[in-house]
Amino acid sequence: MNVPVLGAARSRVEGPEKVTGRVRYTADYAPEDALHAVVVTSTAANARIAEIDERLALEVPSVVTILTHRNAPRVDARKQGPTSTLLFLLQNDVVQFDRQPVAVVIARTLEQAAEAADRIRVSYRAETPQTDLDAAPVAPVETIFGQPGTHARGNPDAPLPAGSVSVRQTYRTPTEHHNPMETHATIARWDSEGLTLWDSTQWAFGVRERMAQVFGIDPSRVRVIAPYVGGAFGSKGTPWSHVALAAMASKVTNRPVKLVVTRPQMFGFVGHRPKTEQRVELAAARDGALIVVKHVCQNETSIADEFVEPCGVFSRDLYAVPNYFMSHRLRRLNVSKPTYQRGPGESTGSFAMESAMDELAYALAIDPLELRLRNYSEVQPNNGKPYSGKCLRECYALAAERFGWSARNPAPRSTVRGRMLVGTGMATASRATHRSGSHARIRIDRAGEVTVAVGTIEQGTGSPTVFAQVAAEILGVPFERVRFLWGDTDLPQAPLAAGSQTAASVGSAVAAAAQALRRSLDELGGSIPNDGLEIVHAEEPPESEEAYATQAFGAHFAEVEVDPDLGTVRVTRFVGAFDGGRILNEKTARSQLLGGVVWGISMALFEQTRYDRRTARIMNANLSEYLVPTNADVPNAELLLVSDDDRHANPIGVRGIGEVGICGSGAAVANAVYHATGVRVRDLPITPEKLLAQA
Repeated sequence: MNVPVLGAARSRVEGPEKVTGRVRYTADYAPEDALHAVVVTSTAANARIAEIDERLALEVPSVVTILTHRNAPRVDARKQGPTSTLLFLLQNDVVQFDRQPVAVVIARTLEQAAEAADRIRVSYRAETPQTDLDAAPVAPVETIFGQPGTHARGNPDAPLPAGSVSVRQTYRTPTEHHNPMETHATIARWDSEGLTLWDSTQWAFGVRERMAQVFGIDPSRVRVIAPYVGGAFGSKGTPWSHVALAAMASKVTNRPVKLVVTRPQMFGFVGHRPKTEQRVELAAARDGALIVVKHVCQNETSIADEFVEPCGVFSRDLYAVPNYFMSHRLRRLNVSKPTYQRGPGESTGSFAMESAMDELAYALAIDPLELRLRNYSEVQPNNGKPYSGKCLRECYALAAERFGWSARNPAPRSTVRGRMLVGTGMATASRATHRSGSHARIRIDRAGEVTVAVGTIEQGTGSPTVFAQVAAEILGVPFERVRFLWGDTDLPQAPLAAGSQTAASVGSAVAAAAQALRRSLDELGGSIPNDGLEIVHAEEPPESEEAYATQAFGAHFAEVEVDPDLGTVRVTRFVGAFDGGRILNEKTARSQLLGGVVWGISMALFEQTRYDRRTARIMNANLSEYLVPTNADVPNAELLLVSDDDRHANPIGVRGIGEVGICGSGAAVANAVYHATGVRVRDLPITPEKLLAQA
């Protein structure tokens, strides 16, 4: 059978190794003579260390040394820039959040290092931590990704015309923590050449630069090897303290050191999605045309570092509204620094905006889908640029038809199935996608075998498969004859594997390198030299791409059943249609979209990090009490692809789809719960207690 190369639903080439357990992740590597390090974390959130008692720990056999603020090497833990992260590297006695690193135990075995760490006793001079978002000190937000944190267009404060309809509500999302299957892990080794790191990261080159700064050495003396990454979702996009702590331990002991972050420590010093509070005001004419949108956002950040959750970006960039205002501000709490989590800003902002749009639809007595169509933007509303491509109308139509939206009784609490209340809801998906410069190397040998090499990351998205498909398509060779190499700073440079940009960035570089190789082969009459032929190409986005707004779009439709007596919610059907430009691999694309939809369901119904408001300590730092959906909680979601070869966006016509699935899916579930029950929950997650309290 002749299977198409590009776009085909090909299984991932590393799939058999993954499902049989043969793939090695960072923690699976075992350099000869390696020691093991275990981080000791604080049990206070606002304190100074009074004493660290190591005596019992030092009695454990094979303990090599224990690093604390009293003896740790002096390094540069400062931020590199505004978007960098302050590291906690045992440089002083100040504690600012629960589970902050306060010591590192190094021993010959993991078990002995863990036992010794458990024996360390730390006493504190503690003060009352800041835990109240509304009472916390305010930090202004000047810019978000280089754009203003406060923005207005038109005249959002002008008096509303007579007969207009308004919605003014506040929506809240809780702190959420990344919990990829693979926790963070680093192996560090110093030698005469410099520092080598095996690290579970989304950006090997970013780790190289940061560790060079921390230790005051040239980046050329740092090599970062990033094998398979077992999930990341933004948490591994920046180097955290454990990476440098592993390198410090190796430097002190003159041995390789392996450091694996434990599951409870994943709730400590490696980032999280911040708690948000969003006030949304919508006003529309009686026909549904939006007159004004206001989106005022605040999120938690740490005492000494800043992270902005750009919630307002979703409302700013989606609907055609002449008068708009957004603002962001930070509140400093005794928590660790938040970070990017899948769909940062749009995932949280879409819950607020799409819930408000649903409320407006009910206030106007207009179908929620029709309301969105009446405010459809033909150009990007914030900057007036034409879209590089937009098939959102097609997404609405396709998903609504497959879901059976037109047969819906719009009245809340109007539909039952047995004794269950049944509700349906919808929401729009939108996520800006990006492209950065990337390098690629491609080689063909005398036998016609092709090797493509880029120092990007494989984190479960299918990069080795998809980029091999791109090269095979252009070169006209069988897919099976192309091999893809990744995950090493000795390979050509690649950008951060995040921000819905990897396919566009790395894929465009691979395509350009493959085209250059093909031209060279054509010049040689198709004959391959005895020593093969190799091309190294650097691909940078041209300024012409800046003339367009590049976004992925989609439409979510959800059905839920709610038990009227118990308040439990079950998602029973889900249909989504998505426009992500050209689809490079139908199978991996659906997998990415499904992951986003599942996470949206999780946001709506399950996830919440719980803090003790007296101590700022996390009370559910484990997977038994930090709830995420299981297979039984997720229906067989039907995900439809609307393909559009978007050559305005980049040379291979793609738009990123790794995050658009989570944007709006939580709102669709929340809107379905309202339709089922008549109860509007504006404070995620939607729990039985909240539903029954308002029933």
